[in-house]
Amino acid sequence: MKQADFFLGALSPKGFNGYFSQLAQVPGMQMFLLQSGPGCGKSTFMRRIAEAAPWDRVLIHCSSDPDSLDGVIFPAQKIALVDATAPHILNPKAPGASERVISLYHTLNNEVLQQNQAKVFALLRRYSCQQDRAARCLAAAAALLTDRRRAAACCTDFDRVCALAGQLSRRYLPKLSAPGSEQIYLLSAVTPKGILPLRDSVRTLAGKQIVVLQDEYGAVSRLVLEKLREEALRKGHRIISCPCPLSPEEKLDHLLLPDLGLAFVTDNSWHPMEFPGARRIRCRRFADRALLAACRVRLGFDKRAARSLLEETSAAQRDAAQIHSELEACYHPCVDFAEVEKVWQRTAAQLGLCSESAKPGPAAL
Repeated sequence: MKQADFFLGALSPKGFNGYFSQLAQVPGMQMFLLQSGPGCGKSTFMRRIAEAAPWDRVLIHCSSDPDSLDGVIFPAQKIALVDATAPHILNPKAPGASERVISLYHTLNNEVLQQNQAKVFALLRRYSCQQDRAARCLAAAAALLTDRRRAAACCTDFDRVCALAGQLSRRYLPKLSAPGSEQIYLLSAVTPKGILPLRDSVRTLAGKQIVVLQDEYGAVSRLVLEKLREEALRKGHRIISCPCPLSPEEKLDHLLLPDLGLAFVTDNSWHPMEFPGARRIRCRRFADRALLAACRVRLGFDKRAARSLLEETSAAQRDAAQIHSELEACYHPCVDFAEVEKVWQRTAAQLGLCSESAKPGPAAL
């Protein structure tokens, strides 16, 4: 039984950026949309389903609290359970046909929560302020790293880079007859714990066939990965594209091809990718060293300032997480966890997972 770990949403320069809705576009996917308040057991609900299921799975971690889950996906069974509440709100488009709503709102003691309404709204405002501050710091860091990447791009021989992309495509990507398909996951995110790369997923999905693009600036890897993505789709492969959380619309950080047991990953000081036995390509060899040296002061300033801003991003996220814990403390005593357990049992039965070993009872929540 294999397990891969990803994020499906994270803080970006424009605020929260998520890819949850793509799951509904997978043909035959049955989605279970879990809805409830904070501190009501959604993460535990999904984790218990994952632990009870004897299937390969993908765990979707919450970027605001990486120890919590935002979802669990069983790719072979085409089943996904996801947290459908803010900031990744999901509403069913074909209720019953492709989505089932699992609401836990009825387990709440609304009378007690209403008495605490002022406190709840105050916490929500404070939480939103910290998340907004984190987004502003991250946007500033992203602007500096974009400047760094563009400075390096001006020093790069892109004819040689395109030639490298062609060589990699010919060597690693055979032509298939089936149409290509793509899913988007995040392999890393800026979290309260700092930049968190989920490296184990690369080894799980790619085995030992890993090509590491050692690129401190991102100019070379950006082009190589975009070319390989286009070629992989054209040749009929199923791919997992992993955008850069700081530039999700402009830059890929990693490209995984699970059916081939193959991965192309970017290694730098922000998300180190060290895999014994992997093929490593030093992207600096495509740069004009004299031109790069002339940009040394600019490149160094951008890196130092971006690092400081990213540390502030994580600090603001830690403050937000503390406030969210206070919000959960308001909700937790108001939840009827015995009723939550009944909903879990019904859901497990629908998935064919009911067994004595899968019934730890309400205390597990």
